[in-house]
Amino acid sequence: MVGFRQVIIMLFFVTFSIVSSQDWANLNKYRDQNEKLGAPIINEKRVVFIGDSITESWLNFQPEFFNKPYYINRGISGQTTPQMLIRFRSDVIQLKPSVVLILAGINDIAENTGPSKVQDIAGNIISMAELASSNGIKAIICSILPANEFSWNSKINPVSKVSSVNKILKSYANKNELTFLDYFESMVDENDGLKKEYGTDSVHPNLSGYKLMAVLAEQAIRSALELN
Repeated sequence: MVGFRQVIIMLFFVTFSIVSSQDWANLNKYRDQNEKLGAPIINEKRVVFIGDSITESWLNFQPEFFNKPYYINRGISGQTTPQMLIRFRSDVIQLKPSVVLILAGINDIAENTGPSKVQDIAGNIISMAELASSNGIKAIICSILPANEFSWNSKINPVSKVSSVNKILKSYANKNELTFLDYFESMVDENDGLKKEYGTDSVHPNLSGYKLMAVLAEQAIRSALELN
C-alpha cells in the first residue's frame, strides 16, 4: 500500500511536470530581462546570441565578452531547435538586434526532446534565419561544434548527423548570402570530436574554447554587418 508521504511526492512530481510542460520553450526565462532592455539606442549594433548550454555557459566562462551592453546572451541549457524556434520572436526579434548568431542542433542530435531527423534540425535553424531576415536582422548561422559522443546518451554516435546538418546549413548560408560561422573546422580533432584543449567534455567548450569562439564570432559579426 502506498503511504501518504509517497502520494505527496508523486503529486509533487506530477504537478511539476504539468507546470513545466506549459512553458516547454522556457519563454519565461528571459521575459523580465527582455522587458527591461528596451529598444536599441541610435547607432547601437545590438547582437543577440541564441542557443543552448554552449551559448548560456559562455557567459559564465567568459563574462567579459558579454560586458558589451549590446551583446545579449539568450542561451538556454538543454534546448533543442524547435524550442528555440518558439522563443525566437520574444528572445530575438522583439529585441530589435542588428545581428543574431544562431548556434543550435547538438541537443536535437542527442535526442533531448525525442528523435530528430537531419532535415528537421537544419530546417528549424533555417526557419530562424528566415525569421531574422524578414525582420531586417542579419543572421549568422553557426555550425554545430564537433562531437563524437554524448556522456548523457552513450547509445548515439553524433558524428554523421553533425556533419550532415553542417553541410546543409553551410550550403543554405552560401546560397542566400548569409554569414556562416564555422566553429567546427577550427575545433575538431582527428576523431571528429571536440579537441581536448577546447573542451570540458566531448560537447561543451572550456575557457580556451570560448576564447577561440569569441575571435571567430567577432569576425563573423563584422562580416555580417558589412553585407548589404
